[in-house]
Amino acid sequence: MTGGAGFLGSHLCEQLLADGHEVIALDNFLTGSPTNVEHLLQHDGFRLVRADVTEYVHVPGPVDQVLHFASPASPIDYLLLPIETMKVGSIGTLHALGLAKEKGARFLLASTSETYGDPQVHPQPETYWGHVNPVGPRGVYDEAKRFGEALTMAYRRTHGVDTAIVRIFNTFGPRMRPNDGRAIPTFIRQAMQGEPITVAGDGSQTRSVCYVDDLVRGLLLLLRSDLAGPVNIGNPHELSMLALAEQIRDLVGSDSEIAFIDRPVDDPTVRQPDITLAVSELGWAPQIELDEGLRKTIAWFQRQASDGAAA
Repeated sequence: MTGGAGFLGSHLCEQLLADGHEVIALDNFLTGSPTNVEHLLQHDGFRLVRADVTEYVHVPGPVDQVLHFASPASPIDYLLLPIETMKVGSIGTLHALGLAKEKGARFLLASTSETYGDPQVHPQPETYWGHVNPVGPRGVYDEAKRFGEALTMAYRRTHGVDTAIVRIFNTFGPRMRPNDGRAIPTFIRQAMQGEPITVAGDGSQTRSVCYVDDLVRGLLLLLRSDLAGPVNIGNPHELSMLALAEQIRDLVGSDSEIAFIDRPVDDPTVRQPDITLAVSELGWAPQIELDEGLRKTIAWFQRQASDGAAA
């Protein structure tokens, strides 16, 4: 599991262990944190290895599955770490695919809805090729993931590696970093601290957000299938960023004002997955309502804040 100490990686490690697997988590802790998997270190089937997959990947013994989730994943991260983001999407993917080829393992690439860019087709099916600005600031992430998809398919066609590609839509839940720049942790942090909640543009741009438990279930169904993908995994419930900010403010019980700020360059106007393929081929659909997921996430952030204050 590359990126095993990241937000999504840590949840996947947890579920794989619960399902009876042995897990080796690789992470260089550039954006992930050992604290995300600290509770797993006592598990006999879990190993955490500090490793940079852009340099080399070696794992002794048999490996049945390789999950490649290493990458900065929030705009604040990949804009600060553009070259690292490009390297992990290209060289890191090459090394992870090489490991899967060597071990005869099934390979799962964590791709992203950002491969669709600022879409001209709505909602976005897997057959849509996207509308991405390769020379814009967000291109370092979008194109790294698009390259990773192409390389994965090249290994499948050329070397017969058993591969799968998942396009992950906006996901949220416990273990997100409060300052990672993504909308939900930012809105929660600002509401909890009584600060103005900063909404980009006029807030009319939309996202479709999925609670992490639903996402993990979908990812593992894909991993255990024989689908090559790409397969969209995300919640098709679409809402505006302003509505999301207001809902979080209400759930926190905050009186923070909404403050409008400039929209980032190439910020997508709409985002909504067409999950027809996941429903028909995997029998997957999200089950956790937005309100429930937000409540769980807010409760986690509040516990983190109180633990930090107590410390």
